[in-house]
Amino acid sequence: MFAQLFAVMAPVLIGAGLGFTWVRLGHDFPVPFVTKLVFNIGTPALILASLSGAEVDAQSFTLTMLGTLLVLAVMALATFLVAPLLGKSWQVLLSPMMYPNTGNMGLPVVLYAFGQSAFAFAIAVMVTVSLVQFTFGIAMSSRSGRPLRTLARTPALYAIAIALTLLLTDTDLPLWLDNTLELISGFTVPLMLITLGVSLAHIRASNLSAGIGFSVIRIPLAALLAFVVGHLLGLPPLAQSILVVQMSMPVAVFNYLFAQRSGREPEYVASLVFCSTLLAFLYLPLLLAFLL
Repeated sequence: MFAQLFAVMAPVLIGAGLGFTWVRLGHDFPVPFVTKLVFNIGTPALILASLSGAEVDAQSFTLTMLGTLLVLAVMALATFLVAPLLGKSWQVLLSPMMYPNTGNMGLPVVLYAFGQSAFAFAIAVMVTVSLVQFTFGIAMSSRSGRPLRTLARTPALYAIAIALTLLLTDTDLPLWLDNTLELISGFTVPLMLITLGVSLAHIRASNLSAGIGFSVIRIPLAALLAFVVGHLLGLPPLAQSILVVQMSMPVAVFNYLFAQRSGREPEYVASLVFCSTLLAFLYLPLLLAFLL
């Protein structure tokens, strides 16, 4: 079991470590360019390449997306209970409570732990979180946010619509297109991991105890909510496990960027991102050992 768990976590740790070390050695890394490349090209290609040939029915896929929305909604409500315990305003904690790192860290962990058959469910969770984060999250961090415009300019949304159409109609992509998407999607997960390491290298976590305290509250709560929601919706066991794993991921790096944008204690949020990510390498093997 230990060897299996190490095989899951080693690629994630090494990939993020490469990005972290690269920056610490003084080399440049174009984070804005890579983020746009992954979000606008890599992720849509990954969605289509993974879902077009996936053995997953559209109902399970959409139920997983619905389950993700329900967990996010309850986590938002839980913020109003957690904020007084930590002595922080709910505006500061809302994003870290709601948005886990289902992309840079979640997708690789699911891929190596559960295999390609579970990847479609992981993408369903990741895309749902991203859509909420880049609409509602942006609107909360800035009064000038335009959720509908952001949705219309999100390539992943169109990729999901196409993929679901293919699933519902039992249609296969042309071989040349399938091969092209498979090739392009190949750079997405490695770049996600490297960018995660680069982002962590730029974050200065000044309050480690606060980050650990927040993680101790958020992670078990998110895992329990995901389990209960998955059970209530009647998700297949595999989809339920993926929902639990994905929602238990550490705080997404984008929460730090949103905190900077809104001026809501970015250094504190940085400690939440940093500490929860480091703790993930301790608690994720335990969670996976329970679920696998």
